[in-house]
Amino acid sequence: MASKVTPWYKKKRVSQVKTDYAYDHTKCVCAKQQTAVRTSSSKSVSQVQAQATVAMAEPAYTIPAFRQRTADEGTEEYQRVSTKVGKGLTVIQEELHRMRVATKAQVDSIAIQREVRNMMYKKTDVLDDIPKLPDFLVALRPHTVWEKTPVKLFCTVQGNPRPIVKWYKGGVPVDPLTAPGKYKIENKYGVHSLIISRCAVSDTAEYSAVATNLHGTATSKATVTVKRASGSGESCQLGLVPHLTEIHPSKLEVSMLDRFFVSFGVEGGSISLVCTLVVVPDLPNLPPLAQWYRDDKLLKPSKLAEMSVGGGAARLTLPHLAKDDEGLYTLRIFTKDGTTEHSAYLFVSDADPSAPGAPGAPLSVKAYDINADYVLVAWKPPNTVNEVAITGYFVDRCESGSDTWVQCNDAPVKVCKYPVHGLKVGHSYHFRVRAVNSAGISRPSRKSDKVTALDAAESERLQGTDEGVPSAPGQVVATRNTKSSVFVQWDAPKHLKKLMGYYIDGRIAGSKEWFPCNHKPFKHTRFVVHGLIPGESYTFRVQAVNVYGLSEESQESSSITVEPALATPSAPFGITLLSCDGSSMTLAWKSPKHCGGSKVNAYYIDKRNADSLVWKEVNLAAVTERICTVDNLTEGTFYEFKVQAANMAGVGVPSAPSAPMKCEAWTMEEPGPAYDLSFSEVRGQSLVLLWKAPVYTGASAVTGYLVDMAKKGSSEFVTLTQEAVNRRYLQVTGLKEGETYVFRVRSVNAAGVGKPSQLSEPICAKALPGTQEIVAGVDEETGDVFLSFEACEICEMSKFVWSKNYKAIGECPRVATTDKGRTSRLTFSSPNKDDLGSYSVVVTDTDGVSASHTLTEDALNTMLELSYAIRHPIIPLKHGLNYEVLEKGHVRFWLQAVKLSSSVSYRFIVNDKEVTSGEGIKISHDVATGVIQMTVDHFTRANEGTYTVQIHDGKAKAQSSLVLVGDVFKAALKEAEFQRKEHIRKQGPHFSEYLYFTVTEDCTVMLACKVANVKKETSFHWYKEDDEIVPETPPNVMSGACSLPIPLFSRKDHGIYKAVLSDDRGKDTSVFDISGQVFDDIINALAKNAGASASELVLQCTPEGIRLQCYMNYYTEEMKTIWKHKESKIASSEKMRIGGTAEMAWMQICDPSDKEKGNYSIEISDGVQTHTRSFDLSGQAYTDAYEEYLRLKAAAFAEKNRGRVVGGLPDVVTIMEAKSLSLTCTVWGEPTPEVTWFKNEQEVASTEHTKVTFEGGKFASLVITKVTPEDSGKYSINVRNKYGGEFVEITVSVYKQGEQIPEPKLGHPKTPAATPASTPVPPKSPAPPSKTPTPVPPKAQTPASMRSQASTPASTPIPKSPTPVPKSPTPTPKSPTPSRSAKSPTPPRFMKSPTPPRK
Repeated sequence: MASKVTPWYKKKRVSQVKTDYAYDHTKCVCAKQQTAVRTSSSKSVSQVQAQATVAMAEPAYTIPAFRQRTADEGTEEYQRVSTKVGKGLTVIQEELHRMRVATKAQVDSIAIQREVRNMMYKKTDVLDDIPKLPDFLVALRPHTVWEKTPVKLFCTVQGNPRPIVKWYKGGVPVDPLTAPGKYKIENKYGVHSLIISRCAVSDTAEYSAVATNLHGTATSKATVTVKRASGSGESCQLGLVPHLTEIHPSKLEVSMLDRFFVSFGVEGGSISLVCTLVVVPDLPNLPPLAQWYRDDKLLKPSKLAEMSVGGGAARLTLPHLAKDDEGLYTLRIFTKDGTTEHSAYLFVSDADPSAPGAPGAPLSVKAYDINADYVLVAWKPPNTVNEVAITGYFVDRCESGSDTWVQCNDAPVKVCKYPVHGLKVGHSYHFRVRAVNSAGISRPSRKSDKVTALDAAESERLQGTDEGVPSAPGQVVATRNTKSSVFVQWDAPKHLKKLMGYYIDGRIAGSKEWFPCNHKPFKHTRFVVHGLIPGESYTFRVQAVNVYGLSEESQESSSITVEPALATPSAPFGITLLSCDGSSMTLAWKSPKHCGGSKVNAYYIDKRNADSLVWKEVNLAAVTERICTVDNLTEGTFYEFKVQAANMAGVGVPSAPSAPMKCEAWTMEEPGPAYDLSFSEVRGQSLVLLWKAPVYTGASAVTGYLVDMAKKGSSEFVTLTQEAVNRRYLQVTGLKEGETYVFRVRSVNAAGVGKPSQLSEPICAKALPGTQEIVAGVDEETGDVFLSFEACEICEMSKFVWSKNYKAIGECPRVATTDKGRTSRLTFSSPNKDDLGSYSVVVTDTDGVSASHTLTEDALNTMLELSYAIRHPIIPLKHGLNYEVLEKGHVRFWLQAVKLSSSVSYRFIVNDKEVTSGEGIKISHDVATGVIQMTVDHFTRANEGTYTVQIHDGKAKAQSSLVLVGDVFKAALKEAEFQRKEHIRKQGPHFSEYLYFTVTEDCTVMLACKVANVKKETSFHWYKEDDEIVPETPPNVMSGACSLPIPLFSRKDHGIYKAVLSDDRGKDTSVFDISGQVFDDIINALAKNAGASASELVLQCTPEGIRLQCYMNYYTEEMKTIWKHKESKIASSEKMRIGGTAEMAWMQICDPSDKEKGNYSIEISDGVQTHTRSFDLSGQAYTDAYEEYLRLKAAAFAEKNRGRVVGGLPDVVTIMEAKSLSLTCTVWGEPTPEVTWFKNEQEVASTEHTKVTFEGGKFASLVITKVTPEDSGKYSINVRNKYGGEFVEITVSVYKQGEQIPEPKLGHPKTPAATPASTPVPPKSPAPPSKTPTPVPPKAQTPASMRSQASTPASTPIPKSPTPVPKSPTPTPKSPTPSRSAKSPTPPRFMKSPTPPRK
């Protein structure tokens, strides 16, 4: 950066320095004496000192030469003088005494006056150093004046830096140029005034003075009232606007405040360069004139460069960065005194390449030799550092106003120029270029300015006959510049060949990767490389560039560390008196703010009496500490001191003289001031304040310290410690980030609180960029416990200073420090509890790089455990020693480590004896998996014992043991023998999977197994309880699987099942015991299938009651089913019957009543899940069901009591003529039925030939005496009562004696037919049987033509036992089932009953 104009507040400081420097040199000091003792390697400092001393020194007094005298003359003269002296001796002595007394009084008076004056100067200097807000010492006061008279407003303002005062009238700035001669603004000796020469009535307003500096503003206001004398006319024409002279921006006073620094951008991004300004007067409509330059070329506002001035800032915005924008930017402001400038470099790096390894974009594309049909396009090549060399370029063109780019060349051109042909006359074009290498094509360059294809008589021509790239630049030299930049210069190449500029590359010392320092060719042979890491070492090289490409690289420069350039240190400051005993004074001072790039290694102190201008050296030998005791002083005398610092560059400028200090013995009982206040570990909300103990302790030892804090610029101190702390450091917390603070320390002893220390330097609560903290850890190789710190900033002279509890550690056997580059490590030799505490590190010669870490007991114990593990490494094991039984009965002992190297060694020890690979034992390992194993082929009882594996891998060890004795060994041996037998078994046909069960979707239980090693001759047999089972489908062993279905599985299927597989090679058997838990598992599997398929509960009424049915794929009473009524479990009883069939489960409510209303549910449990179905039997549902139940009950009662033929009648009777025929049967009915006989459908009346009888209401008979052929025919009996009846037919055939007995001829089947009776409507569902009720499907009605025998009502179901026991005492047969029953038998369990459709 460069700045040519110094702001006013800096100019004042320079003048003060010069004045102080001149003041410090007296007339009596000789230049030779000053430079004789303290030689300096800095010529500039010594020359300035010598010149200043000679210029201000007075001519030395020269003793005149006396003439020669004779002996006589000498004697006479001696006598004469003796006589005179003798007479006046008394008078002279008295006069001398009087003059001595008067002189001493005068000297004391002068000393006191000088002390007062210097203290005032000192106070002023201190106040000047403290930033202050503007403050009006004398404010404006109101005025009332007559018209046409002048008025003067004045005020006095203080502040640091010096405020700028602006005047306003009614809120509008007062500008003297708008009304020449009207206003006059003055500033003399700190008094600001506004003079209004001839007041008019229009000048009546409120005037204000606004004072502004960096820290704020202050305003003072006053009212000016202008009165007009009575009767006077209008003195001014208010309607006329006075003539304004033109104000040029150069008449403004402009000062630059915050300036832009070296900046870094990326191609394709945007950046703004801003500089804040102070403009006097600040007129909104009249900003100062600002100009921006890039590489000394004036920039104009455009889409690529946006400029603005106003609002107290000048801004340049580059919205679309390209490498063409790289360069030195200069802001030039026109001011009243001329111009002020500021410059800084902008670096623009390449954007991410379009393909990995592709080159950067070319730059500076420009058209030359413009003609009607072609132009010559030239450009500059990009800088290639780590990319593959560029093989050529593609040139694209685009007509102005279009976005379509057309490639001009088919093959890449190798030089940085190309003639583009085929242009149209009068058309305008833009051009761009893309670079090509083996990795890909670069991003396009920025397009060129618009070019119109015309025959131009004058156009810029690209001349040049030299071909080829330039030669390599010469020697490259890098020198120190700042803490983040290096100055690089080089010799120009011998053969320039139309040189365009240079590319500079750099790399960190020790690295192979180069990085570009600039991205646009630089024309000069010197360059400042910015953005480097402080304290890092770099090497540089340079390449020359022309249109043919880049030259060879120059030789690399020597490695250089990034540090500020060497200079003499700045002046020390803050000289403090620490103690005085009447003859000596102990002084301390603060280090220079700038060390000059090398360590300050010496201090020199000068002193003088306060009433003298002559400085005397205190020390000839250098003082290395910042404390010194000055001896041989006169008690009661005032002394002043100054200090100079020295480094490798020489002796720096002296400090400002200290305040006059009186050499007077300190006798107060309180301690003296603490000194050397410093800061460490400055962060956003905290810092650590350190100080040194006072030299003068007072009447007793110092017992503690009080620390006070105040914000910068404030005099209100806050005591941070409630009680005095007995240590010389304090961690201050609760700070506000970005705020600036000052501190002071007061020492305390038994007598009280002593003098406060000097104020510390103002410190801003803000961490340095990149600040890191101390890290505690353990070395992975050595196991050492350490604290490590990496500095964010370092220089060549920097040192890492470690402290424990803020006391420098120094040489200590318990710890050792090692520094490497930016990192320092504090290693503990034998860490224990004595090492606990707070450790801190400070990096010297930096801007306060420091950090701390508190080592706690828990953290130390954790690190000690890790340290022990590293020093005594153990191979980590994923799995310890274990065993497994393999096929053939082999036993494998194995373990697995997390990681093994190829050099691992190990051994197996069994019962304290090492085992090696041999017969029956195989030992191996796998480095990839970390497995170590031993396989024992023959595992017997002799192998019982303890197995151990010992592993060595480098320094690490591991051991794992397995105790294989007792029950554990027996189990292993049993398993080994089993596997051995299994191996033998598998040599013939065998079961690869033994018997197991499955349940199909239709709830058939399947016993299944899988077989292996079978052939066609292999036989397979099923057995249950040693009884062979022959399934319908023979097993097919060649399929590899066999199964036995067990349908309708229930408790009857309990038993032991066996499958036998055999052939000539052997025999194998699989046994499956279906009982206990296995039986329960099968039932649960069936329940799972059934529960998933269960329908909702269905209502079914019967003569006995109301039935709820749940249909499912399969049901058996062994399933865990629970019926519930209103959440209460139902137990099977006479009232509530529970049962089921293969298709459903049911629950019947016998003789229901209102108590049985409510919600019913069934729960089917499969051991894991419960399937629930429910039905709400209440309301209308219950009413309908109950009515249906009553109807069915009445129908059943009618069926039970109707008239019927119990037995005794044949179907066909064949009888010989003249014989008697007796047809007798037993009938039953309640009440007693009526009996009627028929012949050929005609009623038979009782006669002598045909006699009809009915005895006892039970026995009915028809007797035909002496039958004749006419008696042949169809006879029938009709038995009926009020509930119904029955119709039975008998065929009678009469043959004559001697005839062949005829075959019975039935015209059609004869079946008993029921006689209709007044009975209820047939029921909807069948009635349940007495024990296991099974619904019987209703029979289809027999057609009348068939005259089949049927019951009435036909669809009414009957119990299994069709003959109910009558209530009357009439005896009945035990099993009165007729031979011609009209009812079908009860269907078997597997027959389906009529069911309603399922939901």
